[in-house]
Amino acid sequence: MYRIFLFFILIIAPNLFAQDDPPGYTDTPLIPGSKWRVHDQTRPQPGKVASGQGDLLCQPPSDAIVLFDGSNLDHWQGVNEARKNEGIKNGAINILVTGQLATIEEFGDCQLHIEWMSPEEPADRMNWGNSGVFLLGCIEVQILESHDSYIYADGNAGAIYGQYPPLVNPARRPGQWQSFDIIFNAPKIENGKQVKPAYLTVFYNGVLVQHHSEVLGKVAHREVPALLDVEKGPIILQEHGSAVIFRNIWIRRLML
Repeated sequence: MYRIFLFFILIIAPNLFAQDDPPGYTDTPLIPGSKWRVHDQTRPQPGKVASGQGDLLCQPPSDAIVLFDGSNLDHWQGVNEARKNEGIKNGAINILVTGQLATIEEFGDCQLHIEWMSPEEPADRMNWGNSGVFLLGCIEVQILESHDSYIYADGNAGAIYGQYPPLVNPARRPGQWQSFDIIFNAPKIENGKQVKPAYLTVFYNGVLVQHHSEVLGKVAHREVPALLDVEKGPIILQEHGSAVIFRNIWIRRLML
């Protein structure tokens, strides 16, 4: 009887109670200058903190370009025209309805404010609130439901996707408004080649999550990012299979 009990404890029980493997990968390339792999399964998750912001709705300063004020999509392209009007409801953009959006204007050095909300209902880990804000059309600040769910560290909300996890995780509950305030230093390009990197500083719900982080290159999944080759590009709101909504989007061009 003792041997049967010992066999159960050592062999069977661990398999019965084992949890799913943590999200991420162990076979992707190393991120340049880092000990971590792209989407590394073992990279530590950012610690959670509570933000101090109220209901957000940060008003744009007088020199801002208001990209979305709740009324129309005049500053955006790539919209499914047949469903364009359906994509705005209660002053917010439903990106799953409009499809991916890109600004008509292009931007380099800038300050960008955007408010977003992930759906209340859970979905699979990879697509619950999955979206993103792109600078130059190719550098992603990740949007994802990161309060009740998570994926690999460099894919959480506030990450520079595939490069840097957020310093901390100030995510609010799904179904609550959240904000990004992004300061972007554009790269320097000469003869089509990057000679100076881009940098990102990001405040997520008023909390610093990226501090002058050197952008390694274009967004990539499971790969090392390629170097940048443009100094200006559109702001893109990614449609990635989830009904993320957006409001109060404004931008300031900076002379840096």
